[in-house]
Amino acid sequence: MTYEGARGINGPFLLKLGASGTTVGIVAGLGELIGYGLRFFSGYLADKTKKYWTILISGYLLNLFSVPLLALAGYWQIAVLLIIAERVGKALRTPARDAFLSFGTQKIGRGWGYGLHEAMDQIGATVGPLLVSSVLFFKNQNYALAYGFLLIPATIAISVLLFSRYLYPRPGDLEIKTTKPVTKGFPERYWLYLLAVIFIAAGFTDFPLIAFHFKSKSLVSDATIPLFYAAAMAADALSALIFGKLFDRIGLKMLLIAVLVSSLFAPMVFLGGKSVALTGMIIWGIGMGAQESIMRAEIAGIVPPEKRGTAFGTFNAAYGIFWFAGSAFMGILYDLSLYGLIIFSVFTQLVAAAFLLYIIRNRN
Repeated sequence: MTYEGARGINGPFLLKLGASGTTVGIVAGLGELIGYGLRFFSGYLADKTKKYWTILISGYLLNLFSVPLLALAGYWQIAVLLIIAERVGKALRTPARDAFLSFGTQKIGRGWGYGLHEAMDQIGATVGPLLVSSVLFFKNQNYALAYGFLLIPATIAISVLLFSRYLYPRPGDLEIKTTKPVTKGFPERYWLYLLAVIFIAAGFTDFPLIAFHFKSKSLVSDATIPLFYAAAMAADALSALIFGKLFDRIGLKMLLIAVLVSSLFAPMVFLGGKSVALTGMIIWGIGMGAQESIMRAEIAGIVPPEKRGTAFGTFNAAYGIFWFAGSAFMGILYDLSLYGLIIFSVFTQLVAAAFLLYIIRNRN
């Protein structure tokens, strides 16, 4: 609720403070790149020091409380620093959080646990922007008050986190230990899986480009574009739960199915009419639900507990870097050839599916 609520208004807020469109674009891209790239180092640090709770709490404090501090930012330069600080905080906490989830989901099912996490995440991603939108609507576009209101969910989140620290000081004890030979690096399966992941990330179009297409082609009204996105987020939350349950039954085959289904979104979104584009957005949301849930659940089953911080950090960094690079490349393709963009998107998803199929067939 806290940081997703802020992300919906950061752009207009920077504009209000006098920042240029170029600045907004660079800040958004740089924030995401930093937010993913630093996860490799924070994951390694978590495994090396074993200070999982310290890193997790520090990351959440920076991630969440940078947001309400934007209410005090009188210059766009200060706002930029706080926006990037929020991304750094998320980068710091995410690998340790994913490791904690892997410990706690062994008994209830990895797929269901990560799927439930993604569904709750999307509920917050929906409620947060609605809260901010309501404040701006009823309080005459008062951005400072909107950011200030986000101090409430931030405080609640930190309180729950600290209570969890009290209840589970050693979350690694939640997982039943198994005796496996100790290896220096990650297994080959992990690296093959990472190859599949970066192809998925590279060819999965970011929503701002889709929204740009809807606007430039006058496919739907400006007010309808957020509704299309909301439909995708609803599909994201629901599919994360469904895929999570199915993942616990049939494993990686579920991710293969999700990738093949979501590969259809690009031609539907960029070539279809209004109804076809809406269907494409729902399929896009299904793909996002799979990526944010069962994609991480698979790593928990590949890598031993003592290396999961590094494994999740490497995974997140690779995913973010190739998402950023792929989005930039597809933005260039959009200006040059719409069909070229679609071919690139579908091709990368099919390559990822081929890697997943190879992993499934050579599981042992």
